[in-house]
Amino acid sequence: MACQAGRMPIQLAQQPEADELLGRNSLALLIGMLLDQQIPMEWAFAGPRAIADRMGRDLAAQEIASYDPAQFADLLAAKPAVHRYPKSMAGRIQQLAAYLVEHYDGSADRVWEDVGDGHELLRRLMALPGFGRQKAQIFLALLGKQLGVRPQGWREAAGSYGEEGVHRSVADVVDAGSLELVRATKQEAKRAAKK
Repeated sequence: MACQAGRMPIQLAQQPEADELLGRNSLALLIGMLLDQQIPMEWAFAGPRAIADRMGRDLAAQEIASYDPAQFADLLAAKPAVHRYPKSMAGRIQQLAAYLVEHYDGSADRVWEDVGDGHELLRRLMALPGFGRQKAQIFLALLGKQLGVRPQGWREAAGSYGEEGVHRSVADVVDAGSLELVRATKQEAKRAAKK
């Protein structure tokens, strides 16, 4: 991942080795975002490190896409499982990797390199397997806020996740304190939705 102005150290997994991988391997960051559903955020973003360790090498889209599906599912299901639903998530990760190979020569960075504006970046992210609008907007906000990927109009394209001074999503997690603020915001939103 190319170093950008405004880049911050990643602290999404709250584990130094897992966060180091997320900070230097864009595919790992995309996989962490893909895994970030129905499990705690830190577990999701530690997942890429666990996958890399089990594969015995750094993550590469070509290798993941060509991995035997049953063996890849077993790799994610090994204790401790990478996700609550390891077999289905293994398939989604392989779909993401195959898409990157087909459309971006296997380079996750190319999804956001040379993008014209924030809405084009949002469109590219939404085209990724497993990335709906909300997940794409959160990831766009993460790119802008923490990695310095800021094409014109990126905040608007990211919606409320692109706003400054908020604690809504992983895009706003820069340390343990901000993680707790994001968690509190999400709990408050759940309580409000139940009313």
